[in-house]
Amino acid sequence: MLEPSYDLASRYSGTLVVITGSMFSGKTEELIRRSRRALYARRSVQVFKHALETRPEESEIRSHNGVPHEAVTVSSSEELLARMESGTDVVAIEEAQFFDAGIVDVCRTLADAGYEVIATGLDMDFRGEPFGPMPALMAGADEVVKLRAICARCGRDASRSQRLIDGRPAPATAPTILVGAEESYEARGRHCHEVPSSVFQQGLPGV
Repeated sequence: MLEPSYDLASRYSGTLVVITGSMFSGKTEELIRRSRRALYARRSVQVFKHALETRPEESEIRSHNGVPHEAVTVSSSEELLARMESGTDVVAIEEAQFFDAGIVDVCRTLADAGYEVIATGLDMDFRGEPFGPMPALMAGADEVVKLRAICARCGRDASRSQRLIDGRPAPATAPTILVGAEESYEARGRHCHEVPSSVFQQGLPGV
């Protein structure tokens, strides 16, 4: 259990904010914006990302529009706690859906100890099902910011992440985790989102 590093009055300022939504909805951009805002306020910020997130450099996170920010790469919630530095005020966590279930207790403990915790992650996997620890994180958050993208099919609001294999919807039997960007995913709305039950249904009319 992390020991509080603040006095009693400041401990009650701790918060947990969860930023969620589909791919391409601006989650990382919002995390970077909030982190930089905290830096402008002369607060100490540490940004963490899971080791499964391999798209940008190991020591940074990067939004889909190219905005970078320094980050510490960790493989578990336990390692995240071990890598925290003294004097940190704000803890930002990228791609929280990749973390083990312990990330929920870590975020709660940090917020209770007076830290401002900001966590981003996909609320649903490519099938449209709850993703990893995200439902529990959202339930325990002081604030949930749910962002939406633009559907690649109809141009309306998108809340789902459409995985593609050779340009076609991935079947429900595909692995849950596949790190990728535009080459593997599209943002889609509820009625444009497609998840064939098997690879044999890919591309069939009405599926």
